[in-house]
Amino acid sequence: MIQPLAYIHPQAKIADNVVIEPFVTIHKDVEIGEGTWIGPNVTIMDGARIGKNCRIFPGAVISAVPQDLKFGGEYTIAVIGDNTTIRECVTVNRGTSDRKETRIGSNCLLMAYVHIAHDCIIGDNCILANAVQVAGHVTVNDWAIIGGTSAIHQFVSIGAHVMVSGGSLVKKDIPPYTKAGREPLSFVGINSVGLRRRGFGSEKINQIQEVYRILYMKNFNTTKALDIIEADITPTEERDEIVNFVRNSNRGIMKGFSSN
Repeated sequence: MIQPLAYIHPQAKIADNVVIEPFVTIHKDVEIGEGTWIGPNVTIMDGARIGKNCRIFPGAVISAVPQDLKFGGEYTIAVIGDNTTIRECVTVNRGTSDRKETRIGSNCLLMAYVHIAHDCIIGDNCILANAVQVAGHVTVNDWAIIGGTSAIHQFVSIGAHVMVSGGSLVKKDIPPYTKAGREPLSFVGINSVGLRRRGFGSEKINQIQEVYRILYMKNFNTTKALDIIEADITPTEERDEIVNFVRNSNRGIMKGFSSN
């Protein structure tokens, strides 16, 4: 299952049924779970922890040292969950002293030329389309979809079940369950199609819509809107997730769309 033209350090931990194609380079401190396929010309560097049944396509570089001038050679890792597909020429840097790791969840798809910088956390079931560029310390929560060629600023948080339009410049946090589009990036509704596909019923979707009507469409400031949401809308997991996300946002959330 390992081609003779590949280089694998003898201390790398390679599970059963892993396929390693020609011209792959695998460094010493690497672990790869069973059933994973490593395509030709992939480089997997120290600190990589790759799960089961992943597919890594030609030209990808996993767990390279961070592109951060503050990085001092500290021990960090890059973790990739089970059943994740990493397409051609994707780069995933390992962490720094901040989070100690870069982490990509399970069942994700990173399309060609995606870059995941140091200390990023990507949740489960996420899709990052071609050439998405993710700067350091970014958090992307479960089920988020990021359109192609989007660029995400350092320290941004993107909520669960978010859909971001292709070509976006993401400079502010994007609350969960929303769609983000236009320029500058703005709230353009909730991701109702995605929510229905994932089993959300009409009652939950309607409540999420009402939360965002108050937050974005009633001309309240953020603090006042959160107070009204907590006072007037029945507590649910989704309501509380939105409120906590907005309240804990360090960079501030994206604004509502204005035609002015």
